[in-house]
Amino acid sequence: MVPRPVTFTRIRDGSPEEFATVMESLWTLTGNLPNRILEALRESADEGVGGYQVNRIEHMLQSATRAHRAGESMDYVVAALVHDIGDIVAPYTHGEIAAAIIKPFVEPRLTWILKVHPIFTMYYYADFIGADKNAREKHRGHQWFDDAVYFVENYDENCFDPDYDSLPLDYFEPMVREVFSRPPRFD
Repeated sequence: MVPRPVTFTRIRDGSPEEFATVMESLWTLTGNLPNRILEALRESADEGVGGYQVNRIEHMLQSATRAHRAGESMDYVVAALVHDIGDIVAPYTHGEIAAAIIKPFVEPRLTWILKVHPIFTMYYYADFIGADKNAREKHRGHQWFDDAVYFVENYDENCFDPDYDSLPLDYFEPMVREVFSRPPRFD
């Protein structure tokens, strides 16, 4: 049954009953979040990664597989899996999109790593495109600077190998479901 639409046109004019309806719809939507994340990952198989030898999903699967095989936590593995999920709609700020998606469900360190990983990855190619190789230095001194360097070195810049034996997305599905089914944290 589709809930009856609210009557207000400004949020401040809503009633408790109307917001109960809105929240019911929201919980239905958020309950489907793991499916939407998995679908977005599947759809990324159709997207190339700017001339690289692997497509976007293979890049993210390599990242998650390497993190998993290295013994990283489930949260870390899922973060690696979704680190470029926003690339197709926000190529210049995709780290911020990935961070925003995962933020309510994982520790702040992982959120920060995803947010800044594009700048840290540029260290390896910025000279070739006329950008600042040392742009990441503006974050030096941040408590998780070394963690971001580690992530990029081990789970991003090295994940474009067409011969790497990545685990399939189905392998990671239970992890995605667990992480994105948690009660969200708001801060």
